[in-house]
Formats: sequence, C-alpha cells, structure tokens
Amino acid sequence: MSGQIGNNILRTSGVVAATAAGLNWVSTVVTGSTLTAEAGNGYFINTTSNTCTITLPSSAEAGDQIVFMDYLRTWGTYKIIIDSNGLNYQGDPDTFTVEYETDGETLNIVYADATQGWIPLDDDVVAYEPTPPPTQKAIFGFGEISGTVNNNMTNLVTSSGVVGTDVTGVGSARRKLGAAGYGSDKAIFAYGNIYGGAGSVNMSNLVSNSGVVATDVTGVGTARPDLSAATYGNDKAIFGFGYSGGWLSMTNLVNSSGVIATDTSTSATGTSERAATGYGNDKAIFGYGEDASGYTNNTNLVTNVGVLGSDVTGVGTARRQLAAATYGSSGQALFGYGRTVSITNLISNTGVVSSDTTGVGTDRRLLAAASYGGDKAIFGYGDSDAIGFSSLTNLVNNSGVVSADVTGVGSERSSLACAGYSQSA
Repeated sequence: MSGQIGNNILRTSGVVAATAAGLNWVSTVVTGSTLTAEAGNGYFINTTSNTCTITLPSSAEAGDQIVFMDYLRTWGTYKIIIDSNGLNYQGDPDTFTVEYETDGETLNIVYADATQGWIPLDDDVVAYEPTPPPTQKAIFGFGEISGTVNNNMTNLVTSSGVVGTDVTGVGSARRKLGAAGYGSDKAIFAYGNIYGGAGSVNMSNLVSNSGVVATDVTGVGTARPDLSAATYGNDKAIFGFGYSGGWLSMTNLVNSSGVIATDTSTSATGTSERAATGYGNDKAIFGYGEDASGYTNNTNLVTNVGVLGSDVTGVGTARRQLAAATYGSSGQALFGYGRTVSITNLISNTGVVSSDTTGVGTDRRLLAAASYGGDKAIFGYGDSDAIGFSSLTNLVNNSGVVSADVTGVGSERSSLACAGYSQSA
C-alpha cells in the first residue's frame, strides 16, 4: 500500500478500515424487502414499493463500516429496519427496534466493540435541491358545448396568460375527463365520458411540449368520468377517484414517459367531481367533491412517489365541480369555484388548506385550471346558472389573488380539462 491514509480506523486484526469515501459501493440498487449487508460496503436502498429489513453481519471488528443511502427519497413512505443480528446497536441488544423513516436520509454506521456494537457515525437528511424549470404554458381541452354534444377542440394559453382561439380537435370528443402535466414539459388528457356513444372511456391523449395533441391511446384502468388529475414528483402524474356505478377511490399513476398504470386501490373515501393539483413542488392534493354522503370538503395528500394518503378533514365550503392549480414560486396552490360559488381556498406548500376566500368573478362549475408563466394560474370556461356555458377566464397572480372575469376566447363549454406544458416561454 502506498500513499497517505488519514482518519482511518485500525481494526483489531491490524487491517486498516475503509473510510466512507473508500467504501465499496454496491452498484445494484436494493429494491427487495430484505438485505444482508457486508462490512465495507455502501448500499443504495430503494423503498418505493416496500419496507426493507437490513440484516447486519453476525460478527464485526472495530472500525467496520457500512453506509445506507435513501436512493429515491422514499424512506418516509416505506422505512428501513435494522436487524443487528446478535450484536448491540448503540449499546442496546438486537431485541430493540431500530428503524429509519425520513426521506433523503443517509445512515453511516461504524462498529465499536461488544459493549456499544454498531454506532451511527451520522444519519443526516440531505435536502432535495434540484427543481425543474416551471411550467410556462397551459392547454384547455375537450368538454361539453351543449347538453348532448361533446368536442375535442383545444385552446392554448401563452406564458402571459392569453388564451388562444379554438384549435381543431384530435382524438375522441368527450367530457368529464382529467388532465395533468408529466415529463416536466408535456401533458396528458385521459378518461371521461362520450355522450350518446361509447359511454365511459379510459383512453388518453398525450400533449407534446409544443402543445400538439396526439391521437387516442388505448386505455388502461377503469373507464370512468368525473375524475381529476395532478402532477407529482416533478415529472409524473396521477389520475384519481371518479364515478362508475358508484363513487370510486382508485388511482392510476402516469410515469415520466406518459404511460398510465393499472388501477391502484386506496383506503380513501370514494368521491367524484373533485379537483386536484400539485403543491410543494413535488407532491399533489385531491380535494372536495361529492361522495355517498353528499358534498364534501375532505382532502387527500399524495406523496412525491404517488402514494395517496387517507382522508383529511376538510376546511372551507363543501362543494363539487371545482378546479385547482399551482401558483407562486414556493409550491403553493388553490382550489377555486365549484357548484354555485366563486370562492377560493389557498393551499400552503405543506398541503394545508385555508378557509374560504370571498370569490372574484362569475360563479361557475365544471371549469378547469392550470398553472402558467412559471408562477401564476388560470381558471377558465365552465357552466353557470346565471350565464349558461362560458368561455370566461380568471387569472391568478403569484400571490394567489384571483382577478376579475376576462372576456372569453374560444367555444363556450364545460366539463373540460386543463394542464400545464412547456418549460419555454
């Protein structure tokens, strides 16, 4: 051996122990529910789908070192459990429970002696620093233009919040569908109902980062209308809830390539005609709607790996047929409008919903919303008892303040969807 060695620990056998930088990092990411660890190794632990129980070596020498790293920042959802395999851990026998359950954590342990056993050198949480460029543009699409006629037209929204004229539609005309951004700069429309035709459908249509809608993609998951969708994890999406012979609580995840997964059952209350949006830059929230008991203001948070949380007791006026979008530079969002109201409810970047804010603009239902311009939002279209079908829009500034009605552009309609797309202004 040549060269300088600093800050290394000499084992009782006389062999110099590796420092953290000198560990043998195992290149295969651990995804299973168990791992038998070896001294001198570093491991990337991916707990996206399950908890991982890690068994330490049954014998160890002073200076033996092992490092475990949260590969996808998911230990807060599925933890790691340490089995010290007959040796002590921080001075306690292996009958004690040792768990780590914080997103972004790295656990670095060193063996001392038979008394203290394995001791954490550190168990730091590394902050998530990268954030993708914000969404700049938006797209309204599909919807109902009368009581019996659906359409597939779209209207693009510029990075300054200006709505464009109708674009001839692509894909099956339908209503009561959902839309969300995915892949950091693209969007997806999916599910819905075709009046007088196929009924409930599960087809999808991808939107490029230049706002071009693609033809129908054969559907995955339960065909249904009255669902909602949001972006999570910066580049993925989730569709959730809806109605199909009853109120549904299932979700369907969308990966960063726009591929929809099969149904995921949840413990949440089945609900329809909700709104959903991202918040906190990498998570999402579903809220309000109608369930078997009537109108609700319950919410359900979605983690940054797409896991839907249990019901959270609601704040604000219970209602259905509303919309939601993100705004601001710190991951805030808001719910807005809904059946017979124009109120809004702000959402903090930790997912806390505020009480009602007196509404601005014409009250309407079955509208849609999305972010634009990097830190602002837009609500648009919908149906009102006072004016009927509408193409009105209301811009939201980066402080969450909703502006007065803007004269509509494009065909008046309701039951449409909207999503952000493009990272270029």
